[in-house]
Amino acid sequence: MKLMLSLLASAVISTSVWAENIAIIGGKVHTMTQLGTMEKATILIKDGKIAQIDRDLRVPDNYRKIDASGKVITPGFVGALTTLGLVEVSMSAGVVDSSVKKAGVTKTGAALDVSYALNPDSSLVKISRVEGITSAATAISSVDTLFYGQGAVMSLGDDPLLKAHAFMKVDVGSDGAEGEGGSRAALWVALETALEEAASVEGKLNAQDDWHGMNSRADVAALKKVLSGKMPLFMQADRAADIRQVIAFKKRHPDIKVVLVHGVEAWRVAKQLAANNIPVIIDPEFNLPGGFDQLGATLANAARLEKAGVMVAIGMDTHNIRLAAQHAGNAVANGLSHEAGLASLTSAPAKILGMQDTIGSISQGKRADIVIWSGDPLEVTQAAEQVFVNGEPIKMESRQTKLRDRYLSSQKASHSQPTQYLRP
Repeated sequence: MKLMLSLLASAVISTSVWAENIAIIGGKVHTMTQLGTMEKATILIKDGKIAQIDRDLRVPDNYRKIDASGKVITPGFVGALTTLGLVEVSMSAGVVDSSVKKAGVTKTGAALDVSYALNPDSSLVKISRVEGITSAATAISSVDTLFYGQGAVMSLGDDPLLKAHAFMKVDVGSDGAEGEGGSRAALWVALETALEEAASVEGKLNAQDDWHGMNSRADVAALKKVLSGKMPLFMQADRAADIRQVIAFKKRHPDIKVVLVHGVEAWRVAKQLAANNIPVIIDPEFNLPGGFDQLGATLANAARLEKAGVMVAIGMDTHNIRLAAQHAGNAVANGLSHEAGLASLTSAPAKILGMQDTIGSISQGKRADIVIWSGDPLEVTQAAEQVFVNGEPIKMESRQTKLRDRYLSSQKASHSQPTQYLRP
């Protein structure tokens, strides 16, 4: 045992010794902290952490210098709600981990845990990463139960799991009602009953305990984290009437950290959301109703929420979170402030997920998840030039860039050569 501990300690020391120290110099840095935006700043990265940030810093000799003059630097973007790492091809003939059918371990779905299902080898990870996404909240998107289980926060680096049991999700709109008897009259009673039952259990249910509840033993353990405020409850709703029920729920359960998800008509009750400190994760692209719950869809949703004082994050409930910056840019074009647009991809989701001390901003001691951009990241004409995940510069390559380069090369080739692609 002593030998094993010694070897582990040596491995840790060796890793820290050989980790590259990096100085990013001269860029326009959006810190997403009280320091605001710093012109011509220097960021020192050591052992995967941000060691220092300031203007006119002296760079130690053992740091590799990266000239970012004329570039824009942001924290790595955080996908506030995705299915990244769970879906490769949604209609695959194999297992798709974002969809769960009836399972013996759970009755209400609260016990489901996506942290076991994360696949860091998904091609979507590299595709999202070269677009500036360095971490993402990921969750189940299809269930046969009341709750969608416990989501996780994943890094898009080599070690995928940043935080297990990061949040619980429930749909209190039409889709959720459809699965609970076909009516909100049954859905809300089921939700309150499930929580009341979990609250009534003192301590932990053991395997030998007699139990015949609505929840399974594992469901009860998970719901206790929600009731105590340790795990946020993501409540999906679009129509204003359902969102008012979410607000009423928060008043009944002040200890629960409620987060509104999707919220197509959230702008209609923006003041009430702000008054009850309920942040919103939205897809700001909804402009036309996709159903009767979305009749009030508008591209001004994010701007109106910000004006009322609501914290806004962008999450698209998809594995294609790479489009988040474009969506934030469109929200800014429709009235959201530029600062709030950047925050919706960085500091806001980090705060919602309780990870503001780790990700979502550039400040001393935090993970060095950083992106160097050619220009304003909310402009579609600009791009990420270098992404760092936990202080490591990643190779700016994905399946899509390889396809691009393959066929750009074939176009330059002589027309006398075969047009098919030949593997090198």
